[in-house]
Amino acid sequence: MNRTRLRALLLAALVPAVLLLSGCAGQQRYEASFLTLFDTVTTVVGYADSEEAFQAEAQSIREALLEYHQLFDIYHTYPGMNNLKTVNDHAGKEPVKTDRRLIELLLLCRELYEQTDGRVNAAMGSVLSLWHEARTDGLADPAHAALPDAEALREAAAHMDFDDVVIDEEASTVWLRDPAMRLDVGAVAKGYAVGEVCKTAPAGLLVSVGGNVCATGGKPDGGAWVVGIQSPDGGDNYLHTLQLTEGAVVTSGDYQRYYTVDGVRYHHIIDPETLMPAGSWRCVTVLCADSGIADGLSTALFLLSREAGQALLERYGAEAMWVTPDGEELFSPGFGQAVRS
Repeated sequence: MNRTRLRALLLAALVPAVLLLSGCAGQQRYEASFLTLFDTVTTVVGYADSEEAFQAEAQSIREALLEYHQLFDIYHTYPGMNNLKTVNDHAGKEPVKTDRRLIELLLLCRELYEQTDGRVNAAMGSVLSLWHEARTDGLADPAHAALPDAEALREAAAHMDFDDVVIDEEASTVWLRDPAMRLDVGAVAKGYAVGEVCKTAPAGLLVSVGGNVCATGGKPDGGAWVVGIQSPDGGDNYLHTLQLTEGAVVTSGDYQRYYTVDGVRYHHIIDPETLMPAGSWRCVTVLCADSGIADGLSTALFLLSREAGQALLERYGAEAMWVTPDGEELFSPGFGQAVRS
């Protein structure tokens, strides 16, 4: 994953260092970063009376996010935990009893599957794994980069019906009826984890996990955080900066995870109808009170027409900005109210 391109940049990083230390209401500004969660960079920013107090808060957030990272992991198992890989490994065999937090995430995935007519589909892991393997091999050996086999993609697509995901809330179990089905919650997981952790985090923090940014309240002086929307053309350029005191900002784009085959760039957001990377938008940024829904909506809107995406935004009380392949910016009616510059 290209961490530099993926993150939603914080404008504070561009402010002279003397201002970073000026603090609010007698407190100083601190920042902590972690590199191992969800295969991306996690940043926690806030104000505190001392560095020790802030680091204790940041470490608590890291530990909580680590639990979600392990629960939602599809590649590794962990002692004493039935995570998403455990569920996938038992596909077609038997229900797996798992943590309530994973049950809640999969219930949200089912809701998004239904609300987006299957465009956001956590059950298409078999398809996504073929693209992941091709991308990994292509990045390791660009001269021999290749697309996934078309027939293999079609075969995998026969095993992504979310109705075959059986969730028993009372028993806290998940069962994949189809032995060839695999779950992949990458379209929702980071945003959901950030949102859940922020619900119990101290007020007045800004938490970013790979561009999924969530605020637990404004700064101590009552001011808003300023979050930058990175240009899809790369570098440290911003399309806009947004003011954020509560809720989440999430961006999905074609510049975040990709590889090149015969001079053509193929990104990671796969349309379940075509089994190919979607091409209608360069990026979509969503503002929403709920971080998990914001994450899911950013993927959904990337796959939908503007009209269908706007209807979905209204259903969830969210706002968005689309960027077309030729660079035109389109706003939902209320998005401009959060734009600072």
